[in-house]
Amino acid sequence: MEVGSFRKRAPDPPNSVGLRITFFVLWAMDTIAATLFFVVPHATELNPVTVFFYHVFGLPGVVLAAACYAALVVFIGHILSDPLDIKFVGLVVLLYIVFVTNNVLLLVFHEPLPEFLGV
Repeated sequence: MEVGSFRKRAPDPPNSVGLRITFFVLWAMDTIAATLFFVVPHATELNPVTVFFYHVFGLPGVVLAAACYAALVVFIGHILSDPLDIKFVGLVVLLYIVFVTNNVLLLVFHEPLPEFLGV
């Protein structure tokens, strides 16, 4: 009888450095916007996890929630193999582009993205 062992796989980050940098820049912008949602009177944060962290920890809880999201994305990106890791991070970047655009428009013009586009 043979005894098998699991091969330990080293974490493998996505090969696209530019995509990873874009993710972290957009993540930082979204974190700032989410924090401002708790400061300005005309906008509210809708993410229940972020709101829960805010009620427990205050404004640092918003940053903590955002850090948890980023850690989850980085963790998943390191586990997936190529080319799925790049596709996953690319999809997250596309989602963050929409989120950040919506958040900035909401903070600056007091209108979410669909209303701003007339949809």
